[in-house]
Amino acid sequence: MSRVLTEQKRPNEGLKKKSKGKKHVSFPPDEQIVSGFAEHRDTNRKVDSCLTLTEVIVAYQQSCNRHQVQPQPHILQQLQQGVCVGGGVKCLDLQGERLDLRSCEALEVVLKSLHFDFINLQAAQLEENGASSLLEMILYYESTAHLDISDNSSMGTWCWRALAHLIKQSVRLSRLDVCNVPVVDYPARSLSKALLTSRLTVLHLHNAKLSGMPLYTLVGALKSNKALKELHLTNNLLNSHPDSLHLGDLLRYNTTLHTLDLGSNVVADAGLEELCDGLRLQTAGLRVLMLRNNQITAEGMIHLATALPVLMVLQVLDLGENLLGNDGMHVIREPLMVNCSLLELGLARVNVTCEGAVALAEFLAESRQILRLDLRQNEVKLGGLMALCLALRINRSFACLYVDHIPPQEQGGFLLETYTMFQSEITQHCLANAACSLLASTDIPGPL
Repeated sequence: MSRVLTEQKRPNEGLKKKSKGKKHVSFPPDEQIVSGFAEHRDTNRKVDSCLTLTEVIVAYQQSCNRHQVQPQPHILQQLQQGVCVGGGVKCLDLQGERLDLRSCEALEVVLKSLHFDFINLQAAQLEENGASSLLEMILYYESTAHLDISDNSSMGTWCWRALAHLIKQSVRLSRLDVCNVPVVDYPARSLSKALLTSRLTVLHLHNAKLSGMPLYTLVGALKSNKALKELHLTNNLLNSHPDSLHLGDLLRYNTTLHTLDLGSNVVADAGLEELCDGLRLQTAGLRVLMLRNNQITAEGMIHLATALPVLMVLQVLDLGENLLGNDGMHVIREPLMVNCSLLELGLARVNVTCEGAVALAEFLAESRQILRLDLRQNEVKLGGLMALCLALRINRSFACLYVDHIPPQEQGGFLLETYTMFQSEITQHCLANAACSLLASTDIPGPL
């Protein structure tokens, strides 16, 4: 049986708040009283005893009895089926569980006995005092590297304060998901202030009503943040002005953010101009920019065309589900040829036909670094596929082309056979390029 570490009872160092139920406080013997504290805890600190998973289950059941609550069957099942390695367990899934104050306090014995890669509190029906108490425990015991607290729209001031304290102080928490929760007014200010000194590397804020002042507050903190690598802001109704202006400022000042996901917003052509102004100034930083479904048109490609030749670090660009059309492909064809950083280009469902595919084929024939191109859900028929195939006879870097298998208009006779032949040849070229790239990356000499 794998063994896991536990610690002595945490001190009562949580935030002051009004409680709906009585809390029971016990003091340790005099020789165990701590007279000081360290602000940043050691996640690998030694402890006096150890428990098996079976003993953790028993301890949790006893804790539930003391707090006069029923043990959560789902928690017991996870502990019974869990695999513990060096005191760590992959996941504690509390999604949809009702967690009031006493239920949360009963969980303390689990949180102090095990470290989790992921704790899922999504839609956990968190009661205000219980939520803040639970977050204090997660901070004190450094219980997880990834926390999802999405779909908890009833989170109040004390809960947000505890969450901000966790973000600011935790040395282990690296990813936080707060989705489908309004992050406005106090939550926005609290979160932004915590991010000034946070160690978070990944932050997901999908559908958080960030447009306007909340985004301005968030960007103000992230301009000087040196830890965050990924920021996901999909479905926030972010607009071309002033939201995209703020995001452009973020790109001007922040050089440590690697991924910015703005999918399913309303950046539009004017907003893309603001983003491109920020991208031009980046000599290090953003590598992945996701702009899927943002009401961008061929007019917006004019702004992108001026930025592409000078981009030095951007490697992945997703423009899928925007009405770019063939005109948009003609606008960015030559700038793409000049660009020396882009490795992946997403153009799924952008209203491109064979004409646009031919323009992209001309780019592929000239590019020395492009690896992947997504053209699914476009009207690329036999003529466009043939142009792409001919380009790959020249290209030596391209490794993956995503296209629809067989357009409905070409499902019979000679056209079907020819279409299939070109697809097969494209696959062979991609496999050959990928194999050569692998040989080069491992310094293994190829055949003479």
